[in-house]
Amino acid sequence: MKKFKTKNKARKMILVVGSSNTDMVIKSNDLPRPGETVLGGVFFMNPGGKGANQAVACARLGANVTFICKTGNDIFGHQSQQQFEEEEINTSYVFSDLKKPSGVALIFVDETGENSISVASGSNSSLHPSDISLAEEAFEKADLILIQLEIPMDTVEFTAKLAKEKGKMVMLNPAPAPSIPLSSNLLKNIYLINPNEIEAEIISGIKVIDMETAVLAAKKIYEMGVPNVIITLGKKGALLYDGHNAELISGNNVKASDSTAAGDCFSGALAIAISEGLALPDAVRFANKAAAISVTRQGAQTSLPYRAEVDVWNFN
Repeated sequence: MKKFKTKNKARKMILVVGSSNTDMVIKSNDLPRPGETVLGGVFFMNPGGKGANQAVACARLGANVTFICKTGNDIFGHQSQQQFEEEEINTSYVFSDLKKPSGVALIFVDETGENSISVASGSNSSLHPSDISLAEEAFEKADLILIQLEIPMDTVEFTAKLAKEKGKMVMLNPAPAPSIPLSSNLLKNIYLINPNEIEAEIISGIKVIDMETAVLAAKKIYEMGVPNVIITLGKKGALLYDGHNAELISGNNVKASDSTAAGDCFSGALAIAISEGLALPDAVRFANKAAAISVTRQGAQTSLPYRAEVDVWNFN
């Protein structure tokens, strides 16, 4: 893919703290059900992990990115380090675990672009607060800190607390869906949270099935301490709630090929737009557009667009 570089000289500093995986993908007509074997698939392998995907998305969309993660001391870890450097991401805080292997994700994608994913966390599970403490200078330089939930929860909470103490905006993409309630200690340090429908349901306790329930879930999450809530709703777009108004920002009509990294693309684009000072509705529109481009392509990081592509892309 051709690399389109941004012409914006005043690039914002985004610090991403999260996971790095290698994605092993099989695309076939149907997703296998429990106990079923589906033949005829096509296999390919890509760099992935929610943290890495979002770091690459931010870099391609025009930010100066520092990425904090932990990989294994193996071929996947070494390849990841090289790929980050090729994306011009600062890898000063990409740590290596000498005992645990790099994270791996097994991904099945059907003909409509829907996917099913299983992740072996590996070294991601050993990214600890003590590692984050070593990157204090990166926090001080950042305009925005972006985190997800593919690393230990105590590390997520420590990251958000440190960022808030330094007066930084913290954006949390609560994915994958949390298996335990998000603590008030975490939520009080978050500027913005952007769950999808399932994640919003788990966090709020309100099942999201339509706009009315999406608004109720957003209000509940707001009441839990987060001042800005954006619930992504797939093809419908995204719901924005800021404590005063609830607004649906419509999505873009495209033919989906693979939705694997759509949420990560949305999060990275949203972080960029917010750091550049766009009003939240406009930031969501920019993120919707970037994510729509990504679903027309195969793979995770391979699907992520460059800034010039988003700026010139026209949807029918």
